[in-house]
Amino acid sequence: MDRKDFLSVADLEPDDVGLLVRQAAGIKNGEAGRPLEGKVIALLFEKPSLRTRASFEVGVRRLGGECFYLGGAEVGLGEREPVPDVARVLDRWVDGIVARVFSHESLALLAEHTTAPVINALSDVEHPCQAMADLLTILESRGYLAGQRVAYVGDGNNVAASLALACASVGAEFVIASPPAYQVDGAIWREASRRAGANQGGVRWVEMPEQAVRGADVVYTDVWVSMGQDAESEERRSAFQGYQVNPALMERAKPDAIFMHDMPAHEGEEIAPGMLDHPQSVVFDQAENRLHAQNAIMTYLFAA
Repeated sequence: MDRKDFLSVADLEPDDVGLLVRQAAGIKNGEAGRPLEGKVIALLFEKPSLRTRASFEVGVRRLGGECFYLGGAEVGLGEREPVPDVARVLDRWVDGIVARVFSHESLALLAEHTTAPVINALSDVEHPCQAMADLLTILESRGYLAGQRVAYVGDGNNVAASLALACASVGAEFVIASPPAYQVDGAIWREASRRAGANQGGVRWVEMPEQAVRGADVVYTDVWVSMGQDAESEERRSAFQGYQVNPALMERAKPDAIFMHDMPAHEGEEIAPGMLDHPQSVVFDQAENRLHAQNAIMTYLFAA
């Protein structure tokens, strides 16, 4: 692992994905220490957040560092001030930047114009920290990663993209069920397919949820309408009718399958009421694991 930034799961070699997940498990078991002692991290968030902001703030402090928050109105990336200028100013003060942005291009510009590492805390293209937490949750719940069949039902969005790359990197099978117009980005899908081929995994698209979840070890879904897609809300809700995860769909998976959702969730849309508390749900373990997975990532990038 010798990259400066973590903008995509693809920034890690496949072996390193598994290594960081194991390190996250160790951190969760008390092996963290204080590797960020004396470090200051900027949290630059264009989008509102509960889990991402809170877990990063708690994580930085647990690792011995300090952090401060900059909201979108305070910075105005690309509007109030060019992204390269923001990057070069922050680079004089901080030891790392955690950025949650609307455009992945902003992340790339931040990384290009800093010597400090940049972590993608969510963009329109990927959500790699979520995917690492997801792998940790699957490892805890299922006991291993290679060979697990992960069925994702819904939009081929940033969460699905990162999860496809992550599963392919550790030899798991990723199957997504989505309408044809809502598949994972082509370039990311090709990289996931390449990784899967090299690691005895697999990535596959099907149209019907029932096809994806049959025999699955993990059933995963996400919102139909993400932040910034409000203008498409009615069109999306119409397109995803029939893609709801409910108890009947879960019964098509393995009897000991787990249910996952990165949250926030919309009952009555992508999930039936009560699914977050379904006996097979691990969504709150999944939320907790954001902290531990991100701590592993920060330890690697910021502690040098």
